[in-house]
Amino acid sequence: MLKKGKGKFRFVGMIMKTTQLKNIGKFQSGGTPSKKVESYFGGNIPWITTVALNGKIIDQSNATDWLTEKGVNKSATKIVPPYSLMIGTRVGVGKVAVNKVSMCTNQDIISIVDINTEDWDIDYLRYFIKASAPYLNKQARGATIQGIKLEVLQNLKLPLISVEEQKRVALILQKVNLVIDNRKTQLNALDDLIKSRFVELFGDPVKNTMNWQVCKLGDLSVQINSGNTPKGGEQVYVDKGITFFRSQNVWKGRLEMEDIAYIDKETHGNMKRSSLKHGDILMTKTGRINTENSSLGRAALYLGEDDTANVNGHVYFIRLKPEINNEFVLKILVSKEYLGYIRSVCVGGIDKRQLNKNHIEDFPIICPPKDMQNKFIEFVQQVEKLKVKVKNSLDETQVLFDSLMLKYFD
Repeated sequence: MLKKGKGKFRFVGMIMKTTQLKNIGKFQSGGTPSKKVESYFGGNIPWITTVALNGKIIDQSNATDWLTEKGVNKSATKIVPPYSLMIGTRVGVGKVAVNKVSMCTNQDIISIVDINTEDWDIDYLRYFIKASAPYLNKQARGATIQGIKLEVLQNLKLPLISVEEQKRVALILQKVNLVIDNRKTQLNALDDLIKSRFVELFGDPVKNTMNWQVCKLGDLSVQINSGNTPKGGEQVYVDKGITFFRSQNVWKGRLEMEDIAYIDKETHGNMKRSSLKHGDILMTKTGRINTENSSLGRAALYLGEDDTANVNGHVYFIRLKPEINNEFVLKILVSKEYLGYIRSVCVGGIDKRQLNKNHIEDFPIICPPKDMQNKFIEFVQQVEKLKVKVKNSLDETQVLFDSLMLKYFD
């Protein structure tokens, strides 16, 4: 087992020699051609930013853009030869990938090229950088955009072990990583199964391709309101008390509790109007709309006890009439089609949009027969049970992977 001792690595009782990352190859920076010159783009040379650094082997399919030879020659970017180590040093510090084909990078990526394959296994190095990412992030500096200096990366110490041992370690990690990827694929497939079943039964919920009766969400609801931000903001939060949901807690179909806040009973009592009931749908009121996980219009179901939680001013709660299937309505609201609809009706600037109460009240909701809705939700519940099993297996495998990374690199 690898452990640190007085700046050196050791294997169970024996001193492990180390070397610095700067000794494994040549360090090469990237650059970005001017976007104002059209002739720099549209060529056949793949160019990437840190978005493409996915911890794996990448190729031209991961390209952020395509450059011409002129674009490469007239900018600071350089051709990175195949099987180099690409590392994010800014806007994605510690992210890593290995390129399968020649490509270029922007200035936020440092590539290590001309690695001696007789001494170093590229996959081992890739896992070493992944294990070093937390340390690299701690070294990041900057007021608006944080990054690390080249020396921080170059001075990283790594175990000096035989290439055969490196390959053995990398193979073990790859096998466990493959299981993790398979579990994630299973989860995505189960999500796709629910989506395809919905479309099969009900069609497009916005275009209403099956001509179902349509009702406004306001007519299906008892109450639709946003909460309030207590006077004093974060100063009034307490360690334990009434659960207080903010926009960062409301995601697509789920509530995230990791960054949850709490308020005391007195503050909650002054905000009775937004006290939550079991089964309320929560929806984010403001945010960006230009990303996959857009913060505007995300929705999830509150399943806690009545009057033991509240929401701030950036979250709406939608309390449906007792006879309305809230799980079915939620599935409509979090569908891909509805995300497009929400983007079409919200107001505000490019960076921050808002849903007003009247927008939500006017949301068109298809209303198929109740027995069809109920059968679909029963199907969803069965699939969710399978997802829990797969998720538990994924978590266990991730723990194994993390423990192996600590064993080999900490």
